[in-house]
Amino acid sequence: MTSQSVAILQEEVDKLRHELQTLNTDHPSDLADDQEMFGLPGDFNLGFLDYVEDNKSIEWVGNCNELNASYAADGYARVKDGSIGVLLTTFGVGELSATNGIAGAFSEHVPVLHIVGVPSTSQQKSKPMLHHTLGDGRFDAYLKAAQQFTISQASLNNKRTAAAEIDRVLTDCVIMARPVYLMLPTDLVHEKIPAKRLQTPLNTQPQENDPEVEAFVLDEIMKLVKQAEEDIIILVDACAVRHGVKEEMRELLQRTHFPVFSAPMGKTAVPETYERYGGMYVGSISRPEVKERVENARLILSVGALKSDFNTGNFTYHIPATKTVELHSDHTRVQFAAYHGIGMKRLLPKLTARLQPLNEGAKLLSVPKFLSPVPQEDNQIISQNWLWPRVAQFFRPKDVIVAETGTSSFGILDVPLPHGAIFVSQILWGSIGWTVGSTLGAALAARERQLGRTILFVGDGSLQLTVQELSVMLRTGVTPIIFVLNNSGYTIERFLHGEQAKYNDITNWSVVLSFMSSIHVNSSVFHQEMDKSSRNVWRHRREDLSVIYRPHKGRTLQTPRRRVIRKS
Repeated sequence: MTSQSVAILQEEVDKLRHELQTLNTDHPSDLADDQEMFGLPGDFNLGFLDYVEDNKSIEWVGNCNELNASYAADGYARVKDGSIGVLLTTFGVGELSATNGIAGAFSEHVPVLHIVGVPSTSQQKSKPMLHHTLGDGRFDAYLKAAQQFTISQASLNNKRTAAAEIDRVLTDCVIMARPVYLMLPTDLVHEKIPAKRLQTPLNTQPQENDPEVEAFVLDEIMKLVKQAEEDIIILVDACAVRHGVKEEMRELLQRTHFPVFSAPMGKTAVPETYERYGGMYVGSISRPEVKERVENARLILSVGALKSDFNTGNFTYHIPATKTVELHSDHTRVQFAAYHGIGMKRLLPKLTARLQPLNEGAKLLSVPKFLSPVPQEDNQIISQNWLWPRVAQFFRPKDVIVAETGTSSFGILDVPLPHGAIFVSQILWGSIGWTVGSTLGAALAARERQLGRTILFVGDGSLQLTVQELSVMLRTGVTPIIFVLNNSGYTIERFLHGEQAKYNDITNWSVVLSFMSSIHVNSSVFHQEMDKSSRNVWRHRREDLSVIYRPHKGRTLQTPRRRVIRKS
């Protein structure tokens, strides 16, 4: 038997063991009780939607299109700890429209359940030429497409196995932090099944590490710690958030006091007000003091790394494997050796206990201060260097800050955020327009968690792709603050290629917004939306750079004459 066959067999054994633990578990599931469901009605999911509306624990959020709905489910899952995003579409035309959003969630390790209302089990067997099909009898074509962008799939076709299949994909969604796909035939929707599994909490904890291998890995790590003579830094990335080890990270930091830095996708995984936090490491484009501190450390404990191009300064990390320990959700890498099945959720508490005796020495290690003062400029040009430190003064603790791909995400990365703030951006997948739909989901999750304001920074080019979701924000009563950077085109693309090319031009959105009859505000209302402690010392600057507005109690607020403001 080949090593690959052994690995596949071991994976199946582990799944069966986990299933038995699920049926015997007494602990509650980590999944939240109340849940928003995003999507659109279609004739193959209408029967199911009747049950959704009758369920008091599920709030239906009807979106403008399936792509926006998938973005909203993604944003919801990112902000609401212990929950997943849920998306409902119809067969074929609906689910394919959502594919881009599901692929983005897969790319960035976001747990989303995609439920698809599909033709009845009998129709799937007889294969009539139904609407929403390809007309060639391939009723499984969309399932095959979904297999490329989801970690687990289930095509329900039998009421006796339906509950187990649903539990299987839900468990995979939570543990693997990736989207899953569930086909729900129209006839099975109304079938009654035993309630036993509904009364059995899902076992959403990762599998136990092999004790013998785990002990060996810990010993190997401690050998490197000794060789480093306690000159250690911690580098946190996206999967520390996605795979639910923020609490374990907090314990590690508080009990060891090692300096900690984050990659762009890990921003706010560690509170940026923490005194041992040194800022953002982005390879060669890092701040000089951060680059020097990280790359000269004798040992780097990397937690949840995703080494994509934008996340690593275009692959310019200068950290050799010889002085790196990488902790991941399903494996651990110590220098060049990989230990599969040794996940960080179980490993981190034991590693913390081994490292805690070193905390006195760790306190003496230097940490750069992560500050971003507003530069004093002697002109009226709004530069990137000025804009982002200035808006950072507007942020409050527990704000949810959403930044679109491009200048917004790059700008926000380099300013410190208040305690409890959550940074939301799609740095790896980078689908422009994602933030508008995601802001809807993030704002709903923030409201449920009683967090602060939800604040979006988006360019006019990205906005026009998904601007319809502003209507859903109005209907659901969420009130995000939205900064529109009115660049009159695709600014990032202009700098990449075609600075003067027509294909990078778009309609001026300041003109478009002026035609929206609900847009109106006077300066006194606008100032109330800004920091009240400084509302009397704002002045307007150059026109046509950005717009700020906020859906609020059935109307939209816009600054007078579309001007950017700055503090005097």
